[in-house]
Amino acid sequence: MRFGPVPVAQSVGLISAHSVRAGGAVLRKGSRIGPEAARLLAEAGLTEIVAVALEPGDVPEDEAARAIAEAVAGEGIEIAPAFTGRANLHARTAGVLVLDSRAIEAVNTVDEAVTLATLAPFKPVVPGEMVGTVKIIPYAVAGGVLQEALGSVARPALAVAPYRRRRVAAISTLLPGLKDSVVDKTLRVLAGRLAPAGAELVSDARIAHTAEAVTAALRQAAGASELVVVFGASAIADRRDVIPSGIEAAGGRVDHLGMPVDPGNLLLLGRLGDVPVIGAPGCARSPKENGFDWVLHRLLAGLPVGRADLVALGVGGLLMEIVSRPQPRAGGAPEDLESEG
Repeated sequence: MRFGPVPVAQSVGLISAHSVRAGGAVLRKGSRIGPEAARLLAEAGLTEIVAVALEPGDVPEDEAARAIAEAVAGEGIEIAPAFTGRANLHARTAGVLVLDSRAIEAVNTVDEAVTLATLAPFKPVVPGEMVGTVKIIPYAVAGGVLQEALGSVARPALAVAPYRRRRVAAISTLLPGLKDSVVDKTLRVLAGRLAPAGAELVSDARIAHTAEAVTAALRQAAGASELVVVFGASAIADRRDVIPSGIEAAGGRVDHLGMPVDPGNLLLLGRLGDVPVIGAPGCARSPKENGFDWVLHRLLAGLPVGRADLVALGVGGLLMEIVSRPQPRAGGAPEDLESEG
C-alpha cells in the first residue's frame, strides 16, 4: 500500500486518506476519488491530495476485518457488516461471554495494522450487545499479514455460553434481629439478578440458623431446582460453620470457601449431587455488582466453576465499595447484616 500526496490529476481511482472539502468537492475519508471529484478539486485550486494506492496482494480494510472476525467468532456470535475497516461482533443470545485470551493476544501480536478488542471475559451479555470489534488500522493490509493473523487463530476466540439453568431455590437462615423485610429485599434483589438469564426462584425456604435445618432444606431444594443459593443470617466464617456443615451433612461437598473479590470475599461454592450450591456473601443482599454476580452468572450458563476459577479472580477483583456495608474497608462498626462480606 502506498500512502502520500499525489497530483490531483493522477488521483482518480485512489482512496482519499482524509476528508476533503474544497469548492464543490466533498470527499469522505476512505472514499474512492472519482473523475468528477478530481475535476472539482482542480477547479478549487488544489494541485495535490493525500491518497492511498493499493498494491498487488493488498487486502482492502473491510475485507480483511470481515475475514478476521469470521475466524474468531464462535457459537452465539454474529458479525455486523464491515465498514471503515471495522467488523463488530455481537451476542446472538443472552449468556456469558467466553474468551480465549491467548488467541486474542496472538491476533494483536501479528502486526500493528490488525487489532481485536473485546469485553471482559465472563461478562453477562444480552442479545445484540457488542462483545468485540476487529479494526484494521490502515486502508489495507498485505495479504501475508492477513494470512498470518488468520493462522494465529487455531479455534474461535469469542463465544457466548447461553443460560441453561432456569430453576433456582433460595434458602435463608434466620436469627433474632434479622428482619423479615431484609429477607424480602434479598429475594427481590436475587430475582432481579436472575431475570436477564431467564431464570426464576422456584422455592423460598426460611429456616433456623442451624446445620440441621440447612441440611433438611438443601435436600428438599436440590430435588426441585438446578441451583441453590443459601443466604446466612450470619456470614460464613469457617468450613465448620453452619452452612458448610449443613452441605456436608446433606451428602454434598464444599469446593471452596472465600474468594479474592471484594465485595464478595465470604462466598462459598459447593455442590449437592449435580446441583451447585452457593453460600452467598452478605454483599449479595445489595443490588450493586459484587463477586456473587460473577459466580452466579457462570453457573446459570452451565460453565464449570471450581477453586482454580475462583482464585483467578484476584486481578480486577477489587470492586467499588458498597456504601451500605457495615464493615467498609476503611473501618467501621457493624450495624446490620445486610451487606456483610
